[in-house]
Amino acid sequence: MSTQKRAYKFRCYPTDEQKQILARTFGCVRFTYNWALHLKTDAFYKEHTRLYYKDLSSMLTDLKKQDDYRWLNDVSSVPVQQALRHLDKAFITFFEGRGKYPRFKKKRNKQSATYTSSAFTFRHGVLTLAKMQEPLAIVWSRPLPEGVAPSSVTVSKDAVDRYFVSLLIEEDIAHLMPCETAIGADLGLKSFVALSDGEVVGNPRFFQQDEKKLAKAQRRHAKKKKGSKNREKAQREVARIHARIGDRRSDFLHKLSTRLIRENQTICVESLLVKNMVKNPSLSKAISDVGWGQFVTLLEYKADWYGRNLVKIDKWYPSSKRCFDCGYIYEALTLDVRHWTCPKCGVHHDRDSNAAKNIRSVGLTVLNACGESVRPGAVKTKSGKTQRSRKPRK
Repeated sequence: MSTQKRAYKFRCYPTDEQKQILARTFGCVRFTYNWALHLKTDAFYKEHTRLYYKDLSSMLTDLKKQDDYRWLNDVSSVPVQQALRHLDKAFITFFEGRGKYPRFKKKRNKQSATYTSSAFTFRHGVLTLAKMQEPLAIVWSRPLPEGVAPSSVTVSKDAVDRYFVSLLIEEDIAHLMPCETAIGADLGLKSFVALSDGEVVGNPRFFQQDEKKLAKAQRRHAKKKKGSKNREKAQREVARIHARIGDRRSDFLHKLSTRLIRENQTICVESLLVKNMVKNPSLSKAISDVGWGQFVTLLEYKADWYGRNLVKIDKWYPSSKRCFDCGYIYEALTLDVRHWTCPKCGVHHDRDSNAAKNIRSVGLTVLNACGESVRPGAVKTKSGKTQRSRKPRK
């Protein structure tokens, strides 16, 4: 049993009056975020000083008193204040090297507003936000855990004008029963994942399925007059296709990751640098479509929830080129070769299945070494000499 923070996301259908309140709230949140980002950037580059959350919060209070910005008081102050916290978190992520420099929010992109416990009431499954007289009409697709109350509520609207509400709660998640099964997973493009037990999960290629439909919708959008209603309709059609692709991909990745977590105690994968791999002009579209990064992220937090082990092996480990039976490294193996025969022992290998077995083997070595970054040992080259694997580039 472990106590975790978990978000439950549901579809909601606000009334026309609630849509107007949410639209004003989204606008104030977006303005505050952009205003604070502009101030922080100018202060650093022009005045060589840094502004922190407490400085921006005090400046925001003074801004609301000015006649030109009185409209910021028409909405709840909590989501507006939370925008400053989100900006502060975005800068922390940037300085820690886990994200890019914060960018200005746009009106046409996804809109969201976060309410803390002081700005909403939640009783018996009825959620009422600040400045609203009626509760939100929420489709409860799954029940919330009994006896818990959300600490914060985030209302969002995507580019297709769909509204969602996300409830952040803290609950006790029971660990799954331990098992002895360990599996290696080789992520690929031809097949989404090849497992060390011989199972191969095909690549659904969701973007490729709707690519022609998306291209047609984008051509229609490009031909519409800028600023016209027809252009807005065409833009929503493009966004609807993108949302359909993303929803189907997310559903597939969630179901597969949950099944692997439930069936195996240890899952071994490669630590791929997807942001570098997408720079390949020939494979960038296919790599972006397959969703490796999202899949590994899902495995990470689900393994933490349910008491499973997720092991990431070194990205430079030659899992595809190494013969699982004798350890020989076949340096001449190219990406287009899907099957190969080991020149030393004569065993015929399927490229993906052999890689999955090697990933499982070295992953268990990493796990038994208390999680340390273990590199593969001495391997034999063609000439029979012994060499060590190369260190990753920095």
